[in-house]
Order: sequence, then structure tokens, then C-alpha cells
Amino acid sequence: MTSRTTRPIDRLIEIMARLRAPEGGCPWDLEQTFATIAPYTVEEAYEVADAIQRGDMTDLRDELGDLLLQVVFHARMAEELDAFAFDDVAKAIADKMTRRHPHVFGDAAERDVDTQTVSWEATKAAERAEKAKRGPASALDGVALALPALMRAEKLQKRAARVGFDWPEARQVLDKIEEEIGELRAEIEAGAPKDAVEDEVGDLLFALANLARHLKVDPEAALRRCNAKFERRFHAIEKALAAEGRRPENASLEEMEALWQQAKRAERKNS
Repeated sequence: MTSRTTRPIDRLIEIMARLRAPEGGCPWDLEQTFATIAPYTVEEAYEVADAIQRGDMTDLRDELGDLLLQVVFHARMAEELDAFAFDDVAKAIADKMTRRHPHVFGDAAERDVDTQTVSWEATKAAERAEKAKRGPASALDGVALALPALMRAEKLQKRAARVGFDWPEARQVLDKIEEEIGELRAEIEAGAPKDAVEDEVGDLLFALANLARHLKVDPEAALRRCNAKFERRFHAIEKALAAEGRRPENASLEEMEALWQQAKRAERKNS
């Protein structure tokens, strides 16, 4: 394929058009829809976050490319429907960033972070109000259903907090967490059905997300960090057992717990 364009983004857009061409295109790409591609889009966003977490710039470059491909793919399918094209996507976000940064592109004087945050939220609220003219408005409108549940919980809580529905202090959220743990314990001890237990687990997770928000901690980032810590320490257990010619399934829980604590102490010593 010979391209007359010089910019890499133009070449990528041209490649996607070729892949989606009814004649001579790729059968797999031609079968795809917005719905079938959406899971890949979410997955690629997480791959970007993972590369950042690992500090791997080569992987980050590649993963950003994979994520950009998702944007190009969706834009191409929209263009085929005469809805919008890639340039419209780029223009929309450029216009939005300009609108939301009046201290850079306009006459607004605010420069400190707190003032800019207030201004940013005010602009977003105005944008939502404009959208609300198309139908009934809710303070929770616009929080995507497809978001990971923990992330969506945090965003729903932020929206509710803007209209005053929020705990004033973190300690009150801690009290709520203790209450939710008690309710979960009661359901378990009563032999409640799975749905009831699931409801209580959900309430507890929602309250934990609320606590993270009050403490200005990203719950998704905190859980990813915890996952990585769990992996490191479990790998240490496997390594220690392998040195004895054993595997975890051949060790007792007590032995593995001792090795876990050993790995924990080693991490603290080296930190």
C-alpha cells in the first residue's frame, strides 16, 4: 500500500479505511461494530495504565498506539454511517480543552490549582446543563455505565457531593464502613442467600470507595497497587518453596503465611 500522506496519523487513518474497505478489506475488521470493539478499547486503556505503572516507556509508546488505533477504528465506523469522522473527534476535544482552560486560552486570570479546579467544574456543569436541555437532567447524568464498578462508584459519589449529598468528614465514612461490615457479618451468620450477601458486599465496597475519595486516594490506583503487592509477595512464597523443591499446593497455610510475612519484612527493609 502506497501512501501519499506524510503524517503518521494520516497513514493510520488510511490504513483503517483500507482494512474496512468492502472490497479487499480485512474480514475480521469488517465484522466489527462499536459494541464489539468497545471491550478492546477499555482493555487498551488499562494496558496504557499498566505501562505507566511499570515505568516502561517503550511499552507506553506501543500501548498508546494501540489505544489510538481504537479511536481511529471507532471514528472510521462512525464515518461510514455519515455520523462524524476522526477530524471531528479531534476538533471536538480541541474545542473542549480550549473552553475549559480560559486561564490559558482566554482572559481568565486564575492560575492556582484550586481556583482552576473550581473553574473546570463550573465549565463542565455548564456543558452538562446544555446537554440537559435535550431531556430530563440528573446530577448523576453522564457517568458511563461501562466504567469499572469501583471507578463508577467514585464518580457517582463525586456527582452527588456537588449537590450536597455527602458525608462532611472521613471519620463518618469510617463509621459507615463499620456499619456495613456488621450488616455483612449478620447476613453471613444468618445463612442469607447469595443475592443478600452480594448486596452487603456491594455496600461495603461502595463505602470503601467513598472513604478513598474523602482521603483523596484513587481507589482504582490503590487496588492496582495492592494487586501488584500481592503478586510480589506470592511470587516470593513460590520462589522460597521452589528452593526446597516444593510448590504452594504441597505447603500448609501456616508455612505460606510465614513466608508471606518474611516477604513483607524484606520489602519493608529494602524500602
